[in-house]
Amino acid sequence: MQRATFYIIQPQSPQASDSGFAHYVVFLAHHFAKQGAKVYLNCKSKTHAEQMAEFFWQVEPEQFVAHNLVGEGPKYATNIEIGHSAVRPCWNRQLVINLAENETTFANQFAEVVDFVPCEEKAKQLARERYKIYRQAGYQLQTIEIEHN
Repeated sequence: MQRATFYIIQPQSPQASDSGFAHYVVFLAHHFAKQGAKVYLNCKSKTHAEQMAEFFWQVEPEQFVAHNLVGEGPKYATNIEIGHSAVRPCWNRQLVINLAENETTFANQFAEVVDFVPCEEKAKQLARERYKIYRQAGYQLQTIEIEHN
């Protein structure tokens, strides 16, 4: 059964800021990749994908995990692939971390979806809509409040 996990961002948390959120996404991607998952990071746009790729370089050397943008890197890609709606992920991805605000149609390609409930009201409403779509599609759903500092 496919699963979707929504991480709830609290207004007072470090993840409520843009850079704090980006660093948390890198943390999650590393976490899943180190467990052996082939992760796809679905960004809002090409520019956003490139920005997120830059965040992966801003970790301590001992925490570095190989990653690549769609179409770059080795033939079968690395454990973490970064793209957006205009490109297709490598065939072997199991988990998607969704950073796009209104994208859900791609999700059925993955066994697991990670999504977020931001603090801002409009973005929160879009997350609720994605949650409903996943539920209607038969996903097993869970929510987790971010407690990571």
